[in-house]
Amino acid sequence: MTPEPGAAEPGSANDSSGANALGGEPSAYLRQHAGNPVHWRPFGDDAFAMAAARDVPVFLSIGYAACHWCHVMARESFEDPATAEFLNANFVSVKVDREERPDVDAVYMAATQAISGEGGWPMSVFLLPDGRAFHAGTYYPPRPMPGRPSFRQLLEAVHEAWLERRSAIEENADALARGIAAAQAGAAVRVDGPAPELDPALLAEAVRALARSEDAAGGFGTAPKFPPSAVLEFLIRHAAAPSGTSRDAQDLAARTLAAMARSALFDLLEGGFARYSVTGDWSVPHFEKMLYDNAQLLRGYVHWVRLGGTGVYPAEEAAAVAGGTADWMLSALGLPGADGKPAALASSLDADTVVDGEHFEGASYLWTPAELAKLLGEDDGAAVARMMNVRARGTVSEAGSPLHPGRRLQGPDSELWERVRPVLRAARAVRPQPARDDKVVAGWNGLAVAALAEAGAVLDRPDLLDAAERIAGYLERVHWNPGQGQEPGLLVRVSHAGQARGIGGLLEDYAFCAEGLFALYAATGRSRWYAFAEALLAAACKRFAGDGTLRDTAGESSQVFNAQGRRAGTDPYDDATPSGAAAFAGVLLSYSALSGSAEHRAMAANILALLPPLAVRAPRAAGWLLATAQAALAGPLEAAVAGAATPERAALHRALLLTPSPGLVIAVQDTAAEPGAEATGSASAVVPLLRGRTAADAEPTAYLCRGMVCRLPVRTVAQLREQLASMAE
Repeated sequence: MTPEPGAAEPGSANDSSGANALGGEPSAYLRQHAGNPVHWRPFGDDAFAMAAARDVPVFLSIGYAACHWCHVMARESFEDPATAEFLNANFVSVKVDREERPDVDAVYMAATQAISGEGGWPMSVFLLPDGRAFHAGTYYPPRPMPGRPSFRQLLEAVHEAWLERRSAIEENADALARGIAAAQAGAAVRVDGPAPELDPALLAEAVRALARSEDAAGGFGTAPKFPPSAVLEFLIRHAAAPSGTSRDAQDLAARTLAAMARSALFDLLEGGFARYSVTGDWSVPHFEKMLYDNAQLLRGYVHWVRLGGTGVYPAEEAAAVAGGTADWMLSALGLPGADGKPAALASSLDADTVVDGEHFEGASYLWTPAELAKLLGEDDGAAVARMMNVRARGTVSEAGSPLHPGRRLQGPDSELWERVRPVLRAARAVRPQPARDDKVVAGWNGLAVAALAEAGAVLDRPDLLDAAERIAGYLERVHWNPGQGQEPGLLVRVSHAGQARGIGGLLEDYAFCAEGLFALYAATGRSRWYAFAEALLAAACKRFAGDGTLRDTAGESSQVFNAQGRRAGTDPYDDATPSGAAAFAGVLLSYSALSGSAEHRAMAANILALLPPLAVRAPRAAGWLLATAQAALAGPLEAAVAGAATPERAALHRALLLTPSPGLVIAVQDTAAEPGAEATGSASAVVPLLRGRTAADAEPTAYLCRGMVCRLPVRTVAQLREQLASMAE
């Protein structure tokens, strides 16, 4: 039956009948809960209006599709009819996919950490109908555990407090909102003032602070251990810029990169990295595989190859890891376009594998000695079990252990592995596979564009460059709405099945996409990608810094605004992805070098003023700010390549692409027409750094400039390398 015009579909987000309203949501995570007896609603004004009308609190549950403990709490509590009945009677229950709504996730994570002293997912938060939080935690079990009540006990306590102590709840919510507002004020950034000076000593101090927190097993801190992607980018850039701590930075990066690549964190059969390790030696991963992790790590390993590697971690070993990671991203996360090739990349693979209707963590990736012997024969099976630390007693469960060499495979071990790998890979392919979350997140695909473009250039893989261009084209075609007149364009954060839906992008989405496009332009010389990046940057400046104060969001939700004490700002700390502010500073620097804009360089310098209190106190959480600061101090080193598109020009271009200087930007004359560049909404696809250079049909020439001083034009790779070496000193 077709509803009346304006009427709500039963079970839709606007249906007030009390049914579960997630069935029509595009998010895979929300749809995972569409069959729950809980009357879930998506985050939005309707849900909060319902709570106000019923005079009940909101129970907000935040997670993501690949989250193992989210599945556990769903199975234990949200699928339980009695728990659902209590929730439905006394709360309005709201489900949020943190990957679709990182703005919601960030503010309520701050509340959760302030209330409980811990943070993570699933996140369980109780809110007033205006969006302010008054109680929060993470996972709650179905039965009490030491130091943790059961979920039902928690619900009953909150319900009792709502009925009997409402004024105290209001006071707690108000105090918490004021505290979050004060923290936001502390990170407020004005980007329209005079550019402050950056002290190079900060970066050396950060390297020393990181060395003090290094773990003997590689990486920093203790378990659980996450890949320190942004920190690695800083260390590699610092190693490429001569200083008294360059070698220390190089050694730190080498040990961490080697430890991760030689561990169970890296999938030796298919490629790609797991989200994190629950052990300090990287031997037991938490098995979800995320696009944002793999895009950042791919770029990090490529940059290590470009740096030249060391004896501790050779470049050729890193190149194999990088190539395997890129191949996995495209094969496992690639969403095919009309030509069957990946047009965009999905968000993640689940931590769990469903076997006979039950969730098992990492089931696709586990092995036993008996299984290896059956597949490979007694001798090879036993040798592989020893080599990969697969014991009779599984490290994850009775189902077995992941493959964890814990060292570089060389000589006979390497030969054995190359012989048995195809057999194990084929055997794993017929097992039940983890589910994939097919949503396309603009910012994460932007990270992938940068990584694939640079991997294609450094590893000499044209197929990866082609993939980067296809993804960039998808972002332009599906996620980007060019502005009209004085209105800035709009980048939509998420798409499903080729349709953009939901909120506009956050600062990080604009910054990650622009970063990827500048990298793609440097690798291909196609000026349409420069024009698209320029349009994104112009829109971001208006949306997130239009009044001179930088913000991470453009105010999509009044409830989030209330929870922040009606103050919006920026968070300088990296999370699983770089801080939006730090990434924005990076693209401002790149654009200022390519365009000559002193205004944009000053904006970047103002954002980098956040660094001094973080460089020593919290360098592990400020990796991208540190990496951007290193680029600012090392540059801008401006390189332009112009002239006829000949093998000689390609050689000059490649020499620049293989240069590890963190301050280098590359402009390449686009000798081909660029139909479609105007679709970006950019006024021009002409790169200012190329103006006045050699004509498009002239002899290929490279131009190097630094600090507003240019060297003589050069026409050979040897001359170019000589100039680059002298400018790095």
